[in-house]
Amino acid sequence: MKKLLLLVVLLALAAGGYYYYRSLKQGPSGALVSAAAAVQTHDMAMFEKYVDVNSVTAHLVDDVAQQSSALTSLLPGGSLMMGGAMRLLKPALAKAAHQEVQRYVETGSLEAAAAAAPKRMVNISLTGLANKIVSPESEFKGIKYTREEGDNAFVGLEVTQPKYDTTMVVEVKMRRQGDHWQLTQITNSGELLRGVARLEKKRLLN
Repeated sequence: MKKLLLLVVLLALAAGGYYYYRSLKQGPSGALVSAAAAVQTHDMAMFEKYVDVNSVTAHLVDDVAQQSSALTSLLPGGSLMMGGAMRLLKPALAKAAHQEVQRYVETGSLEAAAAAAPKRMVNISLTGLANKIVSPESEFKGIKYTREEGDNAFVGLEVTQPKYDTTMVVEVKMRRQGDHWQLTQITNSGELLRGVARLEKKRLLN
C-alpha cells in the first residue's frame, strides 16, 4: 500500500514492496508480502491472518498518547487533545482505529478510512497520522534489516519522505504463529512522529 499504518507499513509495501518481494514465500518478509497482497485484493480476512490489527492499533494508541508535543506540530490543537484523555478513551480509540484499517483494506482509500472513524472527543485519525509519516509521494526502498529472536522478528522497512528530502525506517515486530508470521506492532511509531514533527518545524522555519 502507499502507506502503512498504520498502516504505515502496508502503505509503504503497497508503494512497491509487494512487487519487489512477491517471490518471497516464507519468513517475516513473506508475511508482509501476503499482507500487502491482501490490501491489493481488499481481502480483510487474509489481511488479519498476517496482521494482528487489534494489537497494532492498541500499541499505536499508547504510542500516540505519549507524543503530545509532536501532535502539537502535526495537528492543530494537538496538545489540547492529549493529557490523560487518550488513555481514558483507549478502548474506543483502538476500536475506531480498527475500523479505519478495515475500511482502508476494503477500499484502498485513506479518505474512506478517515471517514469511517466515528466522531469523538479526541478526534484523531491514526490513518491521518500515518499520512504525515509516509506521504502519498513516498516510495518503498527495501528492507533495511531483519532480526529474528526466537518466535519474534523485527523488520526495518525503509521508505522515502520526499517532502523532507530524507528516508525513514519503519520497524515492525512480527510473531511466529504456527506456519506463518504475523505483524503485531510498529515499534518505533513514537520516534517517527517526533522525527516528522522536527522536520516539519524546520521546514516551516525555513
